[in-house]
This record gives sequence, C-alpha cells and structure tokens, in this order.
Amino acid sequence: MSASSAFNDEKGGSSSVGEPEYGHDPASGGIFSSDYKRHDDLKEMLDSNKDSLKLEAMKRIVAMIARGKNASDLFPAVVKNVACKNIEVKKLVYVYLVRYAEEQQDLALLSISTFQRGLKDPNQLIRASALRVLSSIRVTIIVPIMMLAIKEAASDMSPYVRKTAAHAIPKLYSLDPEQKDQLIEVIEKLLADKTTLVAGSVVMAFEEVCPERIDLIHKNYRKLCNLLIDVEEWGQVVIINMLTRYARTQFLNPNINESLLEEGGADKTFYGSDGDEDEDDEEKEKKAEAPAMAKRKPYVMDPDHRLLLRNTKPLLQSRNAAVVMAVAQLYFHLAPKAEVGVIAKALVRLLRSHSEVQYVVLQNVATMTIKRRGMFEPYLKSFYIRSTDPTQIKVLKLEVLTNLANETNISTILREFQTYIKSMDKDFVAATIQAIGRCATNIGEVRDTCLNGLVQLLSNRDELVVAESVVVIKKLLQMQPEKHSDIIKHMAKLTDNIQVPMARASILWLIGEYCEHVPKIAPDVLRKMAKSFTNEEDIVKLQIINLAAKLYLTNSKQTKLLTQYVLNLAKYDQNYDIRDRARFIRQLIVPTEKSGALSKYAKKLFLALKPAPVLESPFKDRDHFQLGSLSHLLNAKAGGYQELPDWPEAAPDPSVRNVEVPEWTKCSSREKRKEKKVEKPFYSDSEGESGPTESADSESDSASHSESVSGSEESGSASESEESEEGSESEEEEEDEEEKEKKKKKKELKKPVQESESEQSSEEEEERKHERKSKQRKSDSESESDEEEESESESSQSESEEESESEAEVKKKKKAAESKPLSKPVKKENKKEKKEMSLLDLDDFEPAPSPQVTPVNTFLSNSLVTDLEGLSLSDAVLSPATIAPSSALKNYELLHRITGEGLSVEYCFSRQPFSPDANMVAVQMQFTNNATSDTKNLHMEDVKLQSGMRVKEFPEIELLPAGETATAVMGIDFCDSTQAANFQLCTHTRKFFVSIQPPVGELMRPVFLTENEFKKEQGQLMGMNEITEKLTLDVKCRNEHAIVQRVTAAANLSRVPCGSDKECRFAGRTVTSSSLVLVTVSTKEEGAAQLTVNCEKMVIGTMLVKDILLALTQ
Repeated sequence: MSASSAFNDEKGGSSSVGEPEYGHDPASGGIFSSDYKRHDDLKEMLDSNKDSLKLEAMKRIVAMIARGKNASDLFPAVVKNVACKNIEVKKLVYVYLVRYAEEQQDLALLSISTFQRGLKDPNQLIRASALRVLSSIRVTIIVPIMMLAIKEAASDMSPYVRKTAAHAIPKLYSLDPEQKDQLIEVIEKLLADKTTLVAGSVVMAFEEVCPERIDLIHKNYRKLCNLLIDVEEWGQVVIINMLTRYARTQFLNPNINESLLEEGGADKTFYGSDGDEDEDDEEKEKKAEAPAMAKRKPYVMDPDHRLLLRNTKPLLQSRNAAVVMAVAQLYFHLAPKAEVGVIAKALVRLLRSHSEVQYVVLQNVATMTIKRRGMFEPYLKSFYIRSTDPTQIKVLKLEVLTNLANETNISTILREFQTYIKSMDKDFVAATIQAIGRCATNIGEVRDTCLNGLVQLLSNRDELVVAESVVVIKKLLQMQPEKHSDIIKHMAKLTDNIQVPMARASILWLIGEYCEHVPKIAPDVLRKMAKSFTNEEDIVKLQIINLAAKLYLTNSKQTKLLTQYVLNLAKYDQNYDIRDRARFIRQLIVPTEKSGALSKYAKKLFLALKPAPVLESPFKDRDHFQLGSLSHLLNAKAGGYQELPDWPEAAPDPSVRNVEVPEWTKCSSREKRKEKKVEKPFYSDSEGESGPTESADSESDSASHSESVSGSEESGSASESEESEEGSESEEEEEDEEEKEKKKKKKELKKPVQESESEQSSEEEEERKHERKSKQRKSDSESESDEEEESESESSQSESEEESESEAEVKKKKKAAESKPLSKPVKKENKKEKKEMSLLDLDDFEPAPSPQVTPVNTFLSNSLVTDLEGLSLSDAVLSPATIAPSSALKNYELLHRITGEGLSVEYCFSRQPFSPDANMVAVQMQFTNNATSDTKNLHMEDVKLQSGMRVKEFPEIELLPAGETATAVMGIDFCDSTQAANFQLCTHTRKFFVSIQPPVGELMRPVFLTENEFKKEQGQLMGMNEITEKLTLDVKCRNEHAIVQRVTAAANLSRVPCGSDKECRFAGRTVTSSSLVLVTVSTKEEGAAQLTVNCEKMVIGTMLVKDILLALTQ
C-alpha cells in the first residue's frame, strides 16, 4: 500500500491509541510525515518475543479497526502471530484476520495451514475463529478445505463452534453453489441439534441454501417449536418466518369453514341473523344448508399447528420489536380469526418505540386493518396523531384511522381530522382531506356532513388546503351530482382565486361534466379560461379544451366561437399532447366532409355517464406479501423474497413429523421416564419430548379445541367426532360409555342404602384402620425397593421425588386434622384399593370395578369435595346436597380417556354461587381414573387467560386410585365474555392442555323480580339494548312448562311471575358486572312466538338470543 493512500485514509483523524498525535496541529510537520513510520513501533512490538508487548500491539490495532482506521498494511506482521502460544493474542489475531482476510487473500492463503491447525485447538473460541477466518477467504481454490472444515465443525463438541459452522454454510454456498448437496447434508445434521445456540443460525443457513427442502424440517418441527422461546432474538425472527411458510404448506386453513359459510350465502351479522330477514326464509335456508353442513367435515386444528401458535404467543412480550412483528405476522397468516386479536395489544405497544420501528409497524397494521378491522378498534386512540410525529408516521396513522372508521366511531374520527387540518405540515393536511373523502365514500351516513365540511374549507386562507378540498369534493360530487348544483356554482367562483393546477383542472372537469346543472355559469367560465389559456399549466389546458367541447355539444349557440378560439390557440401550443387533443376534438365535434363516422357519436363519447371513482386504501392488495417482510414494506418484490404458499386443499400426512422413539424409552422402567418428564416439564434435551410426549400433549389440545369449537353442543357429539377420527378405538369407547351408564344406575340404586349404612361402615373401618396402615407401609416399601433396583443411576431424581412425597403427606395430615372425621374412611379405602392393585398381575387386570366398591365410590366423590374445599369454604356451601345433581346439568368433556392416557375429565357449570368470589362461575369437575395405575397430584398449572379474566384453582387431588372417581370445584371469572380459559391439567407424570369455554347462558345468575319491577327495568332497556326475534316453536315446546324448561336449560335465569298465560318472563344478572338480562317469550297461535331479550350488554344479548332460539326451535 502506498504512503499517500495510507495518508488519505487517516488524514484528519486521531492516530491509534498511545501514539503521539501528529495530525491535529496543522502547524506541526506531522501532517507530511509518511505513514509507514507511524506503524513501525507496532511492527516491532509484534516481532518481539514478549507476549505482553504483542498483546498491547494487538489491542491497539483492534482499537484502530474499531474506529474505522485502515490497518491492512500490518497484515504480514499480524498473520505471523497466528501461531502464537498466548491465547489472548491468538483471539485478537483472529479478530484482525476476519476483518482483512478477504482484502489480503494472497497473504491469508500463505498461512492457511496455521488456520487448519487452529481448527484442532482445544479452545472452542480459537476453533470457531479459525473457521470464521477460513470462510472469509473468498478463493475458490480452498473450497474443498472449507467444506472439510465445516463438516468437522458441524460435529464439534462445542455448540458455539457448531453455530459458527452454520454461519459458514451460506458463505461457502455463495462462493461455490455447486456444493449445495453436500451443504444440505450438513444442514440436515445441524437441524437435528438440540441446543438453542445453533437453532437460529442453522435455520438461517437453511433459508439461504435450500428453503424449498421443507422435508428437512418435518422431523425437527416440534423441537424447533419447543426451543423457540430460548433461542436468541434474531434466531427467533428467522425461525418464526420459516415456520410460517412451513405451516402454510402442512396444515389446513383454520378459517376454511368461515370462508365456506360466507360463500354459502350465510352472510349474517357478527353474532347472529339480521333482524330484518323473514323467519320463514331463514328456516328454508337452514334446511337447505343442513345437508351441506353435514357433508362438510368440521375443522379440527392439527395438534402441531396448535403447538406452533401456543409456543409463539409468549414471544409477543419480547423486548425486541422484530420478534413481536414476526409473531404478529405468524398469527395473522396462520391463526383462526378468533385468536388473531391477541397481536393487536403487542403491536400497539411497539408504537411507543422510535419512529423507524413505528413506521414498519404502522405499515403492517394498515394492511391488517383492511381485513381484520375489529381487532384494532379498541385501540383507536393509540393511532391519534401527535404534533411531534414525523410526516410519514402521521400519514400512516391517518391511513389506519381511515381503515378503522365505521358508523359508531366516525364522529370522533372526524373531530380528530378537523384538528389535523389546522396543522402547519402541508403534506399532512392534504392527506387528512383525502382521508375525510375516503370516510365519506365508505360511510354513506356522513357523506353530506363531510361534503359540507370540505366546502367550508374552500374559504380557507391556505391555497393548498383549498386545492386538495376541490379535488376530493370533485370525487364526492360524482356520486350524486344532481343534489349539489350549489356546490358546483360555489366552486366555479373559485377559478379566479385558486392557482394550484390540479384544483383548477378539477373545477373545470366538474363544470364540463355537469354543465346542464349550471347552464348560465359554464359559458362564462369558458370565456374567462379562454382569456388566460396561454398562461395555464398543461393539465388545465387539457381540461379547458374538454370543457369547450362539452359546451359546444350542449350549448353551441353561446359557445361556438369560444370553442373555435380555444381550439385555434391549442393548435399552436408548445405541448404536443395539447396539439393532438385539439386536432382530435376539432374533427369529432365540428363535422366536415372529411370527418369520419365517429362524429355522429360525439355526444355519447363526451357526455357518457362516468362511474364514480372508488377511493381505496393504498394498502388494499399488499397482504399477498408476507407481513413484516421488506417486500411488503416497499410493495414490490425484493431480492431473496420467498412467496407465502397457499393453504393446501387436503391436509398432508401429519405422521411425517413423528420422531422415532429414542433408545431410553425402550428400557423396562416406566418410572424412570416419568421422573425425567417431571424434572423437565417445558422441554427436555432428549428427542423424546418432541416425539411421543409432545404429540400426546398436542392431541389433548386438539380435543380441547374441538370442545371449544362445539360450543353449545353436547359433549356427546364432540366425543362422536373424535371417535370417527380414531377409527379402530371407537368400539372400545362405546363399550366404555355403556359401562359408565351401568355404573351411574348402580350408584343411584345404592345411594339410599349407602346413607343408612354410612354409620356402620365408618365404625367397621375405624377397627380395620391399623391393619390397613401396616399393609400399606409394607406394599409401599416393596414398591420403593423395586424402583431403587430399577433406577440406581437416577438416585438424585428419586430422592427429590421422595422429598416431594413427604411434603404431600404433611399436607394430607393437615387437611385430615382440619376436616371432618368423615374424610378418614375415604383415605383408608383408597389405600386398600392401591394395595390390591399392586398385588394384581397388571397384564390381566381389567378396570371394571366390583359392585361392592361402587357405593363407597359415590360416597367418596361427594365427600371428597367437602374434604378438599373445607379448608377455605364453609361446609354448608359445598356439601353434596347443595351441588346441583349432575343429571339436570349439561356435562362437557374436558379430557378424553384416550388422550388423557386413562384419565378422563368431565365438567359442568353447577349454577351454584362460588363462595370464595361471587364474581366467579362455579365449574364442577369430575375426574375418573380408567387406567390400571393410580394417578397422583392432580392440579392446575400455566393458566392462560384473556385480559381481565381470573381463575380460582381447585385444590390438588393428591391420589386418585385406579377405577375411582373424584369431584372438585373451581371458579372462573369469565369477565362476561365467552372467551375460553386455557390451562394445563397436570398429574405427577403428565401435562394435558385443556380449555373451558362457557355457553353465554352460564355467565348469569338468577335474580328474583316482581312483575312491576320487571316492566320498569324493561322500560329502561329499550332501543339498542332490546333484541326481538320471531320464531316458530318446536312441536314439543308449545306449552308453558316446556318453554320454561328449555329457556332455563339454555340460560341460568329465574322465572318472573306474569299475569298473562301467553307470556313467560325470565330475569338474571351477569356474574361479573351484574348487568341485567331480561327475557320474554310471547306465544301466539299455531306455534308462532316472539322472543325479546333486554340486556345492558348488547354482545351478550345477541348471543343469548341465538342460544334461546336454538333451544326453542329444535
């Protein structure tokens, strides 16, 4: 490198650390000193034998590079030290080489053998740095060496080195694309890596080298989903974007049923059918749709699809805006419509960061608001514009506000716009006026208001405001010109004052187009314009010619000479567009012998009705680009962009994501596996977690999802749909259901006997107590010794489990001391049962319980409730008598016995006040252990709720022996919404994702009103709070008793006394907000009836109408 070029690089800047600073004082001769002398001391230090001097020199050189100085002439001196024994020097040498290896390739090649030795260094940082330097030398000769180095590094013990190998793959691919096949093998190997450090880098390499090879992702899909939360932030962004595309090829569209419904003409309002439609028509439609709906398979979300959505959701709280944006686009492209709303809050949070982030987020929000307006409506005020916002942010916020405008919020939005018009930022004011125009076209109710507002702006002092208003008014007037001839006259007067060409052109077009509405003014405007024709802008001249032509065709007496004058002026204009237009129009409107056949149709050509312009959002068609991508931001396909695939018609085979069971699962001890899972509940290092356990988890999730989808349907139908999917297991399930029914009957028969014999049995059991305890200890010690033999290697885990067991025993004793003596026989009976189990041969064991045990069973299930709840509640509240009989209430399935590996859970809304918190709905849960082994520590974890919702967990059930049933009560505050409460149901070995979704009728509690009070309250809840529907009652439902029964079954309401026998009234209040709900069913002749619901909460009212209609008509 020449001295002069080195001087140019460093002139004016301070020299490297610790050197005399020559260049700062212009008077010193240092400016002219040749640069190579400056680095002599560094070269000497690098050549010395002392490591301390070398280290000091390297620190100074790296500092120079960090400050942007050129240190490339030191390359030969530095590269010699790559073989230095001192590890600190070595690291800094590699930092230098990574920076300059590409520029000084010849010198770097000389020391390539040293880099290869570095790949074998015991220090992981040196190995990684050597690979980084090697991959930075962009010479095709060393491709085989690089390939070998990457392959070795991919199997390195250190995850950091493996991560560096992943980074080197795209570099090698860009250097030599022919190596693709070998690189794909390395990528496949690295994708199987279980460490979070490697995951992000290898997915990045996958995206660069072979994004089309999604078959490499199948086996690693579940692992990537589970690792996602712990990967570093930029890795998360890459993985989420890749998984979005993967999911679009592997899963079905979760909104497919909704889109089919929309196509099928069932365009109902948001919550139910429109009130205006005729009931008979609706009936016919329903009958016609019924067979089609039956044929259509109900959508059940793939468990792996649910896994992806569940594991990305927590990342909405990430501190990194890119991660939040990535999750938001994933939800927008993949989630069911009902779940997309969660991203709105996270995106609104990002609007508080700096303007660059705001710009990107608002671009995406603007696209989202076109399709999913509803999710951002609650955050309308977050998009209000601040005076400090830059113009581009203001314009984007305007765009979002315009997209969110609807009949309910338009008045507040227009008030905001009025303020914005006074802004000093002219571009922003122009954009605001356009936004007002778009609101006016989209919402017919405010069109006149907007027009009047814009007409007032015509008298504004600012010419730009007036000009923009003219352009927007022109578009609005096209919709209904006959009403607004006054406005056209007013605008004609403005031609003297307005100088902005676009505005003048718009006024002239309006006058020409609607000249019959202003016959006196139009010729005069043309006269004025003919005077100033030569001084006008081209766009205005074209419109003057058009105006002249239109007036010549409609009013040739007054305007013939004027038109000829204008056309003559135009004939000699400098602009050839204007000259062409003049010639063309002259031939068309002034017929001569030469003119063709077109002149007959001049009027039709010029005065044809023109369609009103549709004012559309510029973001309308942007959603075909993946949100959050550069292509979406630019609205043009950027280099390297990969299209978002369309959803498949039929679901591809989900078994491709199943992973072979690793060796450890084949060992004989089940206990070992269970302990492992307990130790690592989130994900384990072993592949097993992402294999069998994850699939089981996700199966349970799909069961809970289908439960929530079915909504108000009975649990029977949900289980039936599952049976049809499971195929071979359906027969077993039917048998199981029959067994359950038999059990129920037996229980009912034995109940009275059981109550009379309870005293006797308790006395007998007191006597047998000590015997059983000693037996229990024996069996326990035996089983413990067995476990010790089986799992000696995992002694630490078993010790921790013993500790937890001892804690559980302490809890048991406390509970026993506090609760009634009634609970003692319960535990003894359980212990006896456990002992019998351990003695039986498990292979031949069948879970059908003996009839002697059954009565005690039912007795237990009820007393267990009081036993468990007795700690916090009074005995009166939850005693078995006060809990409503389960036969009267509808049971829903929470966990199927196959999904729950033997544990089945049903729940019902007990309609009893939940005493710990009156604002919560009591949910009674029944746990049945159909397995051959005991279930321990049944409890709840990881409760996920919508904002405002709360849960009071049921007390832990410490032991549920095989074949036994237990009952527990939990409380959920649904916040007066039908959003599901999601949580994990955990046993000592497993976790199941479940969700409870309430029918709207269970969100109420009955209230007792007199007839007068009912009428008074009803009078106050009129207008929008009243919903009325006509219906035809079901044949079986035409007497008063049947109506009352069906309405109270659909909603937890109480009957209100009524003087008329043709009217049934019901009243209740919502559990959370105590909003009043009033229902009236008026019957008429031949089964006709009218249903009226008055409710403070319109949403609840609408949903309740739907449910009661179903109950009364089916």
